[in-house]
Order: sequence, then structure tokens, then C-alpha cells
Amino acid sequence: MTQQPITSLLVANRGEIAVRIFRTARALGLATVAVHSDPDADALHVREADAAVRLPGAAPADTYLRGDLLIEAALAAGADAVHPGYGFLSENAGFAREVAAAGLAWIGPPPRAIEAMASKTRAKELMRAAGVPLLEPVDPAAATAADLPLLLKAAAGGGGRGMRVVRDLDALKESLDAACAEAASAFGDGEVFAEPYVERGRHVEVQVLADSHGTVWALSTRDCSLQRRHQKVIEEAPAPGLPDSLRESLHAAAVAAARAVSYQGAGTVEFLVTAEGRPYFLEMNTRLQVEHPVTEAVFGLDLVALQLRVAEGAALPLTPPEPAGHAVEARLYAEDPARDWRPQSGVLHTLDVPGAVRVDTGFADGDAVGVHYDPMLAKVIAHAPTRAEAVRTLADALARARVHGLTTNRELLVRSLRHPEFAAGQLDTGFYERHLAALTEPAPDAAARTALAALAGALAEAAPAPGAPLARRLGGWRNLRSRPQTRRYTVAGTEHEVRYHPVDPEEHPGVRVLSAERHRVALEVDGVRRLFHVKHNSNKPEVYVDSPFTGAHTLTPVPRFADPQDRTEPGSLLAPMPGTVVRVAEGLAPGDTVTAGQPLLWLEAMKMEHRIVAPASGTLTALHAALGHQVEFGALLAVVQEETPA
Repeated sequence: MTQQPITSLLVANRGEIAVRIFRTARALGLATVAVHSDPDADALHVREADAAVRLPGAAPADTYLRGDLLIEAALAAGADAVHPGYGFLSENAGFAREVAAAGLAWIGPPPRAIEAMASKTRAKELMRAAGVPLLEPVDPAAATAADLPLLLKAAAGGGGRGMRVVRDLDALKESLDAACAEAASAFGDGEVFAEPYVERGRHVEVQVLADSHGTVWALSTRDCSLQRRHQKVIEEAPAPGLPDSLRESLHAAAVAAARAVSYQGAGTVEFLVTAEGRPYFLEMNTRLQVEHPVTEAVFGLDLVALQLRVAEGAALPLTPPEPAGHAVEARLYAEDPARDWRPQSGVLHTLDVPGAVRVDTGFADGDAVGVHYDPMLAKVIAHAPTRAEAVRTLADALARARVHGLTTNRELLVRSLRHPEFAAGQLDTGFYERHLAALTEPAPDAAARTALAALAGALAEAAPAPGAPLARRLGGWRNLRSRPQTRRYTVAGTEHEVRYHPVDPEEHPGVRVLSAERHRVALEVDGVRRLFHVKHNSNKPEVYVDSPFTGAHTLTPVPRFADPQDRTEPGSLLAPMPGTVVRVAEGLAPGDTVTAGQPLLWLEAMKMEHRIVAPASGTLTALHAALGHQVEFGALLAVVQEETPA
């Protein structure tokens, strides 16, 4: 660890975490340096930094995973320290050594500690020696039905990559092959191991912080049980409902794990807690965690500032400050939970989260969300004296948020936070397996809400724009009786026709128009005044309507005449999102007979793999995709001609 004061900091990362680290660096009087791939040339983290260095290319393997380029960038920009953030090379011991060898300060644990915990299999051997409780591994080659269900995990990384749950022995080989391929692609190491899968277990972790003088803090617990695809969605601190004895044993195990590898800096020790309250070590993340803000809120700390001070050789106080209150964080993703969490890309026209919450994001209004990186748009954090207040504050802020341009998991987050099980603190990793269908189904009055949103959108579109000529303003619909108007919109794939009249109340049964402006419409619905905020996209036809009463709606005007070219051949398989073809079924070729549900291709988009399967049994008549191809949304990948029944 360096003893020299840091003056200029390069963040070897992108997006939200780079912006967050820059915020602390500026507060400490440090100069900041960003790096960026070509798609990120105008990203928020680049705009926020004092200097930026280009990493030519788009794929992470060519840019953010190139340690040599990152070190060259730091030296060229005059930085004297490198903070890796999380993901990418943050847990790469070789990169940490190269940073130090270049004369730069490494804002992280010693390389030997990273190396010790880098492989989950080796880390478990260390933890066994330290007396930390473990789940015993299972040899996949010798697994029997009695061992099921199994969890396959990549040895060299996390974040849900290279992870599969196996409940059927017949699916073990295919799952193992897929996990190995995904692990090799994500981490450059295809090693995968198996262990018992604990049903309804809780994911509980302990934040640790250690200095070079022998002090190790255990900063309470976090619960991260609500996950999709083994990636965390909602996190909170402290973990609710843990007996004091269990909490103390988790703290002790986390400190033992840190001391076992002579840890320094910020890290997280993760545990699986069974329904019976037995904890088992999962892994140690030798870096800052995505969910670190909830710990910061509860302890009143800046963990990034402490990382920097520890790297400069400062000693921590012997004990951390006392925690206060409860904090909850929700990850806002550009994805569609109702469609297998399908990631979304495009322009984020508006991101506005109101209320007394902290918002950590790597995007601003008008930024593009690409296909090369994780689809997280922001983290929203609420802190309050009690858990119930924190949960209520966060749910309300998300419900009132305006997020325009992309499908997101916002509504799912609100419903999750308000779910009776979550409100009662009954948390486990199977939450979404049990409740996803109910949490994503339309509300019983969804059609009525959509109709009101469409009416508000139509009235706002018909209202004169600010600065319109006097004749337009005086002759607008609000001042003269006119004939009924109609407007057609597509909302979530369904067409809606709106018939509206400015002054005739019979045109809108149960609804009275109180006022209508370009960006704000007030309606009286069954005697209650309701307000609608409307935003028009300057270069796209979409209209966005937000209201606490109806929720968020994106209205796409329907053109008067349909496009006769808008046709596809029956059996066509179209790319559900932009991405890269990372696998093609072995030996697949036109003329092959395929069965319904058979995997044909795998697309990688936003750090996740998506299977493209045969829609029906029949003959593969065309195959347009090949390994390594970059495809756009809607691109024709293959055609399956359905077999004709005898």
C-alpha cells in the first residue's frame, strides 16, 4: 500500500460506479480521469471527469478488460492511482500487480488477497481452514437424484454469469456445458463447480473494511435475497429479522475471512442462510459492492473515501460508528421482467426520480443505452428511522418516477416493495420464482387506466404549444365548441382509440376535463381530481403519460395507413434485442429437422445470454446467423417451416 498522498485518480470502469467514485474524488480535491470505449465516448462518466482516454473498440474484451491499455491511460493522463470500481478487472490480481508495478496506487486489497479469493473453490478451502461454515461441494460426474437440486457456479466470477440451477439429472450435462461456456466468455476461465441448491435460502452479506494496521470493521449485514437470474434486484441494511446470535456469528465469520487473507480495503463476505437459520459461506468479493450505498446510509460513511484513505496508509478508528435506521436500495434496469427479463436498448429520454432518495446513475436525459454492457439504469436508495418507512419512501419515489424511452422493471420494483411477504421481511432467493407472474400481470383495472392515460395524451397533443400564434391560442379547443376528435395509439402492443371532445361532458362518461396543456392535463374522474404529466418526444412520435393514479404509459400514435411492407415469412425467428451470436447449435444447417423448443442459437446482450428456440417442429429452411455476428433488433436469424399434420 502506498504512503504517498493521491492527487489524481483514474477509474478503470464506466457508468454509474465511475460517476459515483468521481463524486467522492472531487469532494476530496482529487483530479479525475475517465476511460471509455467507443460506444461510451459521450457517456456521463466521461462528461463528469476532468480528463478522459479512449479505449478503441466496443466489446469489453477489447476495452475495459485490457489492463495494459488502462495503465497506459493512467500514465498518459498523469494519474497516480487507479480505482477499479466493480466488475471488469476489479478482482483481477494480475491487473492489481501491474498497476503497482507501474508506480500507481491500487485502490483495493493486496493482490495476494484478491488471488486467494478469486477462485471460489480455493476460497472455500481457506474458509474451511479458518473455521467458517461451508456447503460441501458435489462432483457433477457422480451426482445422483439424491443430490438434487444442484447449483452450478463459475469458479472465477459472479454476477450470475456461469450459474445454473439443475433439478433434473437429464438436464445436468447441457446445463454444465452452458455454464462452462458462459463462464469462459465472461471471465476467461471455464471452471465450474456444483454444490447443493438451498431452497428458500437468504442471501446475507457482511461489509468489511480493513486497514494496513490490523483493524478490521464488520459493518453490519445486508440482505440481497431478491434476485433475478442470480443477480440482485433489491438490497437492504441491516438484514431484517436475524437473531442477535446469528448476526454476531456472521460478523465474526466475516472478520475471520478477512484476517485469513490479510485483507485491506473494502470487501464483502457473502453467506447463504437456510430457512432454519444456518449460515454457509458463499464467497468473498474483494472489491466495492454495487449495494454499498445502503451501508453508507446506515453508518453515515463514504466507503470510497475510506478506500482512498486506507490506500494512502491511514489507520481506521478501532471501532466503526454506530449504525442508525434502515436503508433499502432498488436497481432500476432497462429490461422487461414479463418477457424473461429481456434487456432493452435505445435512448433514455427522461430519468427523474423525485423524493428524499439517493439516485446513483450513469445516465442523463437523452443518453443512449447500448447493448454491450449491463442494463442497469440507476440505483435508488431510501434511508429512514425504520424499515417500514424506508420501504414506503422508496416505493413511493419509484411510483412517481418518470422514466421515458425504454421498458424498465420500475413497476415490478414498486410491486415487490409493496408485496406482503417483503413488507413482513419474509425474504428468500425464491421470491421471484413464486411471485413473478403475479407481479407482472396487468392490474384488474389496467384497461380503464390506459384509457385515461390515452385521453390525457390526446388532449395534451391537441392543446396549443407554448408560444403558438394568438389565433391558435384563442381558437383552440378550449374556447370553441368543436366536433369530436379521434386519436389512435398503441400502448404495450395493444391499439387504443381515443374519442375526445373539449366541452361536451357526455363524450367522457364519468370524466370531466378540468384543464389541458401540452405537458399537464387535469381530469376529474368519478368526482376526484387527477393530474397527468405528459411529455412529447421532439424527434419521435411517442407520447409519455405519467400519473400516480394510472402509472406510466408510453403512447405510440398509429399512422393512418399501415405499411404493406411490414410482413415477415411464417416461422421467422427475429432477434428479440440487439446482440452478438455467441453460440449456434452444433451441426445446425438448413434442411435439418428441428423440434419445438429446441435451442438453435444463443445471443449475448447486456451481459446475459438468451436462447433462441424453434417455435414449432419442422424444417430449418434458412439460417442467417453465424457465430460472432452482431445483429440488430428484429434481424432475421432463421426460418423454421412448420411440419404439416398428417
